[in-house]
Order: sequence, then C-alpha cells, then structure tokens
Amino acid sequence: MHEDVVTDSERVSMAYRRTMSSGRARLAEVLGGQVEVESSGAWITTSRGEKYLNVGGYGVFVMGARHPTVVREVERQLRTHPIGTRIFLDPTAARAAELLMSVIPPGLERVHFSGSGTEAVEAAIKIARLNGRTRLVSMTGGYHGKTMGALSVTARDTFQAPFRPLLPDVTHVSFGDVLALTDTLQRHPGESCVIVEPVQGEGGVVIPPAGYLRAVQEACTRYGALLVVDEVQTGLGRLGAWWGCDTEGVTPDILLSGKALGGAVIPVAATVATPEVFKVLDRDPVLHTSTFSAAPIAMAAVCGAMLAIEEDGLIERAAALGARLLPELQRIMGALLPHHAFEVRGVGLLIGIDFADPAMAADLFMALVTNGVVANLSLNSDHVVRLTPPATMTDSEVAFLFDRFELAARSVAERNPEYEVLVDA
Repeated sequence: MHEDVVTDSERVSMAYRRTMSSGRARLAEVLGGQVEVESSGAWITTSRGEKYLNVGGYGVFVMGARHPTVVREVERQLRTHPIGTRIFLDPTAARAAELLMSVIPPGLERVHFSGSGTEAVEAAIKIARLNGRTRLVSMTGGYHGKTMGALSVTARDTFQAPFRPLLPDVTHVSFGDVLALTDTLQRHPGESCVIVEPVQGEGGVVIPPAGYLRAVQEACTRYGALLVVDEVQTGLGRLGAWWGCDTEGVTPDILLSGKALGGAVIPVAATVATPEVFKVLDRDPVLHTSTFSAAPIAMAAVCGAMLAIEEDGLIERAAALGARLLPELQRIMGALLPHHAFEVRGVGLLIGIDFADPAMAADLFMALVTNGVVANLSLNSDHVVRLTPPATMTDSEVAFLFDRFELAARSVAERNPEYEVLVDA
C-alpha cells in the first residue's frame, strides 16, 4: 500500500491494461510507450529521461506547466484549507470569482465553478432550461464535451451513436452559416439556446468569417434565443485576446471557460452568466450544485492563473508569438510538401495543419513525437494536427519547434515518394 509510484513503462502499461483502459495502453505503445513523469514550462520529461516540447495538451498550457505563480497560490492553499465543507463561505472562491469577473466581457456577473469544460456545458444547458429555452442549437464540427447533455450538442456521430437517445430537440447547423442558424431560430422564437465556439478547436481550427459571432448574437436577439459562447479552449489568451468574444465586442448570455483556467495545475471550469439568466440559481442556490464546485484548492489555482496572465503579459505574448509561428510553419510546409493538399491556419496560439488525407495528419503527428514535439490530433477532425503552444515559450524554444517541425515535415515528405521532395528547401 505504501509502494512508491512505479514509472517503468512496461509496468505502467500493464497497470493500465489491468485496471484502466487497455485501449489507452495500446495507443501509448504506438507512440513509443513513454511515461511522462515531470513537466515544467513548455517541457515534458519521461521516465526514460527524454524531453519533449509540449505544444499540445489540448489548450490547457497557455502559461506552461507549473507556472510559479500558480504553484505558489496552490501550495499556500494546500497548507491551510484545500477542501471546504460547503456549509460556510470561502474567501478564496470569492477572490477567484472577482479576479475572473475583472477580465470577463461586461455584463457577465455570475459564475458557477466546476471541474471540467463538459460540466460547464451541462450547467449552461440547465440554466437555459430554467429560462425556458428547451431547444438546443449547436454547430456542425463543434465540440462541447462527452457527458450526456454536452454530447448532445457535440455534433459528431462517432461519439454520439453509441449513447443515443440523447437530449431531444437538438439541431446542428453549419458553422459560419448565419442564414441556416436564422432559419432554425425563427421556427421556434423564444425557445432556443445556441452554443457556439469563436473558433472550432477540436473541429480542426475552423475559423468563421469575420463578423460571424456578432451576426450570431444579432440572430439570437431577434428570435429570443439565449447565446452560449464556449470559450473552454479559446479563452484566457489562446487567441491572442482574453476571449474570442472580445474580438467582435460580443457579450453572450453565458460564457464558458476551462482548460487554462486552473493554470495547468488543478482542473477547473466555469459557467459565467448575466444576472438575468442566472437569477433562478440566485433564488435557489441548491438547484444546481457539485461537491467540488469552487473547492478552495481549485479556486487558488484560478487566482494563480489570473495573476500569471496579467503579470507576464501573456495575452500580448500569445498574440505576438502566434503572429511569429504561423507564417514560418506555413513556409516550412509549403517548401517541403508543395504537392500535397493542405492548409496551415490559426488565430493566436491555436494553429491547425489540415490535410486532405487523414493518413498524412497521423504521419505528421507521429513524426513530431519522434522528433521531440508533442502536438494533438483533433477529436472532431482526424485530418488536422493541432498546435496549442504556451505563451511563455522562449526564443530558443521557438527555434527548437521550427527545427523539429521541419525535420518532421521532411520525414513525412520522404515517406511519400510519389510526390516531389525539395530536399534543399
């Protein structure tokens, strides 16, 4: 019972197979069977002593791993009062809420904290129902989580089919198509709740037309629909702004945050709403609750994350770094894979490499891992490799990324001899 944590890859893999997920163990073996045991800043260290530059992590690491400000806040809370009784009020939760509200779009004044983005979505769906909006509208390619309510608005048959029936009265419309959304909303005025991402992350870094979010808000206002903007992945600087909403001056009825909200130390998410739509929960505070909602140690992490973003100027750094990364990645891909059908696109530090052939995406992903870089494949788009680097990357780390990305792209080109490879690019 008191045995130290075993980090040997074979023993860890066997433990996964016996007690957790044999499928997860098989996937890890395809990636070399590495066991990650330490993280700091932009780097992951494995049990074999190998280091990987982490530009993955599904958007969690905006401020890198173990940012000292976040760690300081969490350690202080751990030494005093990590978990509350939920009978009395908690000062750390109040502080976290105030810090979050200081950077949230104006008009959003109430917050319910939870442990994950999918829980934040569930809370939003329940708040919508409390306000009489029982019809849900989400976007094709959107990703909002895998609990039953969130899964209902995650428009991918692969994830939905095994669990049907899901929530009723859910409609999916094309992302970026305001006319299709308007047509749906006008059929049931005053009954709908629309959930949308400013940029679809798991959908493959899909960027809507300029003005789209503003047009969605106008359609919701015209037909009495609630607007939920899912910023679980796009918020807190990922797009080079505090929120994707900010780029179009949109204040939704409900905004969702998560991933980076806990400073990559503690899992935290938030459902932030206007007083008008939140008022039912104001009247009845036990109508929607969770044992670990606003746990003091999680709230300390939120405080640390807010402070770290401000103190380090991470919003500005994310915008500047994204402007530096995107054109160079485009150049490398264009030079080494000129005859392949692909697109490199992004906003801030949310970058996607989109291939016409999903096998090419898998090939590049594996080549990056082989060359010491951790990226992500997109859950809703298997032909897109996604990069979500930390805003804290140094010049040397950026140079490392460019060097290893070029090596990975070159190896992909060389494994496809049917295409011309520009060896001296």
